[in-house]
Amino acid sequence: MTATQPSPLGRRERNKQQKLERITAAAAELFDRHGVDEVTTQQIADAADIGTGTLFLYAKNKAELLLLVQNTHYAEAVEAGVSAAATKASPVDAVMAIVEPIVECNRRQIENGRTYLRELVFGDPEEPYHRVGLELSQRVDDAYVEILRSDERLRREDAALLARTISAAMFLTLASPLHLHSTDAEVCADIREQVRAILR
Repeated sequence: MTATQPSPLGRRERNKQQKLERITAAAAELFDRHGVDEVTTQQIADAADIGTGTLFLYAKNKAELLLLVQNTHYAEAVEAGVSAAATKASPVDAVMAIVEPIVECNRRQIENGRTYLRELVFGDPEEPYHRVGLELSQRVDDAYVEILRSDERLRREDAALLARTISAAMFLTLASPLHLHSTDAEVCADIREQVRAILR
């Protein structure tokens, strides 16, 4: 018995995928270089070599474009962190193995990272790119739960509550103006102390 091969994409679907890739690449480059607040949708459309009307078929505003771009980076950071966590002996070290690449990802361009967090919290949860961001956040919480479940003293409900508390501490620390000029290492050190206190 042979595995069913996925049917190849038709020309229309390929064109749509190629345009989405061009939009994502153009938005990522402009956001990284100038910051989300200094970039216009017209600049992104021009860099992607499409009209603004076409751009709005893929994302209805700049916030959605930022979510699209950041979700891609965030997904890579989460997977790298989850893989690294599996090699750590202590719960704090395992949690921090997940936190560290997320901090680095979020702070590649600090204002973009802060805007991304704000969009995740206050944006429209029905919007597709927002929903992907929330699913990634849930993936992080689930990874924390698995780490915390290794402590047999914790009930599953307690592990889930602690996981959400750790996520909240991480996001608040990343969004805090107190860390605008901190290094990634300093931000991670602050989060590590909070994780230690939460798990104590």
